[in-house]
Amino acid sequence: VQLVESGGKSVQAGGSLRLSCAASGRSVGGYGMAWFRQDPGKERDFVAGIDWSGRSTSYADSVKGRFTSSRDNGKNTLYLQMNSLKTEDTAVYYCALRASSGLYTDRWWSYDYWGQGTQVTVSS
Repeated sequence: VQLVESGGKSVQAGGSLRLSCAASGRSVGGYGMAWFRQDPGKERDFVAGIDWSGRSTSYADSVKGRFTSSRDNGKNTLYLQMNSLKTEDTAVYYCALRASSGLYTDRWWSYDYWGQGTQVTVSS
């Protein structure tokens, strides 16, 4: 499975971005997926998770109410809508797929496939 993120860019605080994660090589319809983010020298942090159906989601407290994860299994694509962006949201954002389960988890080591990341920079 190849995962390719897109949509990262530089924006001002308060702005919005929509990240996409396009999958190829396998249908993602049966698998849990998630978004993580990472700053250089720091751990990879959970941002949002979504189950195979898209009906169950979970968010880190820091993004709850501002970010929304969704998926279109027909298009083999995962999305992250980010609103009311803050400078502390600056990071490289990664999408991940959990090949062993249709559920998500906030543990990065439970995911089998990762994208290359897309940079989001939020300036004040």
